[in-house]
Amino acid sequence: MNELIQQWLALPTADLVWLAVGFGGQAIFASRFLYQWIVSERAGRSHIPRAFWYLSLAGGLTLLSYAIHRGDPVFILGQTTGAVIYIRNLALLHRRGQLEST
Repeated sequence: MNELIQQWLALPTADLVWLAVGFGGQAIFASRFLYQWIVSERAGRSHIPRAFWYLSLAGGLTLLSYAIHRGDPVFILGQTTGAVIYIRNLALLHRRGQLEST
């Protein structure tokens, strides 16, 4: 692990910034599950709050930018597909007026 950290610290500043973008996007994306779990526990039932979709979109778009920078077509396709789904879910919630009450 120490060698990996040493390799990262030896990277040029621009590469370190992109690593931070990638890790940040992953943290945002992963936080959606933690948030959903907390909200569901408080509600006493399974519940997907609107913030879940916003966190999904923010994390997904951040990861998409990282994937584009890396030029990874598999990662790009996966994050693009996810972003479309997150946007669609938000649009459906908005159409039903659920963004204000959920």
